[in-house]
Amino acid sequence: MLEDVLRILPETIRQLLKNIEPALQNKIEEIRVRVSRPLEVMIAGKPYYPTSSAGVYQVKGDDAAFLLSQLSQYSIYAFEEELRRGFITIKGGHRVGLAGKVVLDKGQVKTLRDISSFNIRIARETIGAAERLVSELYQGRWLNTLIIGPPQAGKTTLLRDLARLISEGMPERQIPSLKVGIVDERSEIAASMKGVPQLQLGGRVDVLDGCPKAEGMMMMIRSMSPDVLVVDEIGRKEDVIAVQEALHAGVNVMTTAHGFSVEDVKRRPALQELLAQGAFERQIELTRRTKPGVVKRIHQQKRNDVIIQ
Repeated sequence: MLEDVLRILPETIRQLLKNIEPALQNKIEEIRVRVSRPLEVMIAGKPYYPTSSAGVYQVKGDDAAFLLSQLSQYSIYAFEEELRRGFITIKGGHRVGLAGKVVLDKGQVKTLRDISSFNIRIARETIGAAERLVSELYQGRWLNTLIIGPPQAGKTTLLRDLARLISEGMPERQIPSLKVGIVDERSEIAASMKGVPQLQLGGRVDVLDGCPKAEGMMMMIRSMSPDVLVVDEIGRKEDVIAVQEALHAGVNVMTTAHGFSVEDVKRRPALQELLAQGAFERQIELTRRTKPGVVKRIHQQKRNDVIIQ
């Protein structure tokens, strides 16, 4: 998966990363490229600063220019919407966050210029990540589930593998294969290229790539008749309305939200309404104290919490 990232980096930085020992390369979480500052690589939650013969490598303006030209495919205007949102998703589902000069239009962010900081977040496909949760999330049908966690806690990785399990089914456990609709606003769940998912999601998956969540959920319900909707990082009022519509239409929902706990999420006005309505029969809290994807607790609507050790 790191190869997709190496292709967009300037040769100097590419070689510095290749010089990192393989065991550590496999644990790279972020690559931060900041002009006139040290190249920073986050490995297993700790910063690492690659060195060359001249010492710790300082990122140059040419490095940023090369990286931006690779991201934009040499046509920056094709990426105006991505720039407005502050990130670009590349092949493999890796997300590149951007920072620089903000250009406003009537008080709203129009785009970014003079980009000087890049945060490349490494996406990793973990087949089987959700299997140990099946007994809690499948009770004759897939239960409506909210996965909660801070950034880089493994929410998308777990959601992606859930989509795969639901699509493929588990005949050995008498769990049927179902139709899955994925609304992939940031292209991180399916990592689609030209509309085709690049990651393993099973054969019964339909993906709306780059589509806003609320609109995408309604489009899926109207046109693709999914059994289960999968969508990442809900939080806006319109997202909540779309989730409610899906549930009323008999479609099960698997989704994620930023937060450290259920109590944390309940403080967000839009999500508070969904939780108060009992929309999610299971609420999974993730932590990354030791590593991403560790389940801290599962809340259940009608029973005591299950603590995952």
